[in-house]
Amino acid sequence: LQYCGVCAIALARAFGIKLCQNKYAKLPALVTPCKRNPEDLAILYSNRAASYLKDGNCGECVKDCNMSLELSQFNVKSLLRRAAAYEALERYRQAYVDYKTALQIDCNIAAAHDGTNRMTKALTETDGPSWREKLPPIPTVPLSVKEKLAQMSAGNATQPSPTPQQNAPSDKEIKKAQALKEEGNALVKKGEHKKAIEKYSQSLKHNPTEVTTYTNRALCYLSVKQYRDAIRDCDEALVIDSNNVKALYRRAQAHKELKVRARVFIIALQLLIPTQRNQTLTRALVTRSLFF
Repeated sequence: LQYCGVCAIALARAFGIKLCQNKYAKLPALVTPCKRNPEDLAILYSNRAASYLKDGNCGECVKDCNMSLELSQFNVKSLLRRAAAYEALERYRQAYVDYKTALQIDCNIAAAHDGTNRMTKALTETDGPSWREKLPPIPTVPLSVKEKLAQMSAGNATQPSPTPQQNAPSDKEIKKAQALKEEGNALVKKGEHKKAIEKYSQSLKHNPTEVTTYTNRALCYLSVKQYRDAIRDCDEALVIDSNNVKALYRRAQAHKELKVRARVFIIALQLLIPTQRNQTLTRALVTRSLFF
């Protein structure tokens, strides 16, 4: 990726300030200078769209999703966010089209199924039995896009992700997992990171829903320079807790070591979004450790 270090630092700081001040209108000027990597810029627009949607600014959310989809066609998150914004604006036909397009990409998206059902009901009430005839064209997702996403999903399936369908661990398994995790923690304090990885791995077999075990093992992977494994563990942690600061920070560290500057930049923006705790610490970690 071709983001220059100076540009990434400046943008991360500027984005952080504007996000913390909720000054979203100032962000387009910050985005414009760094159009070297369309996919990463698409992620930035999509993330800002999520912020607009959360604040109820659905019009701006739609605009940012449009920009994101121009840069990265068939971005699922942008489609779903735009659909939700359209739904809030009572533009049910457009919302239906986006939900259906998302389902073409991945037929297992529950939010898209639910949205499609809601729009079907709303459109039947407003347009009558012939509501389908009044829909805008639904884009056809190319097979190549579906295959690419399927390959990405297969690559991420190396380790089992905790899902609602999995049986919850029993009390006995939780206690066993906790004991193994504590053994791993003790090994980390001794600097025996490889042995600690084994203990954390055993712990996760008993309880794959414990976030701190993933982030602890990620720290060990960083210590032994297994950066891709660290990223995978951070991703698993973020599936369970999407705002976990340690997972975001350690994933950024791993990307930094792999020289993926743009990814570091984007994760830095996530860290800089205000939370109720660790605001000062988070900014210090990002600006001092990730970019210098």
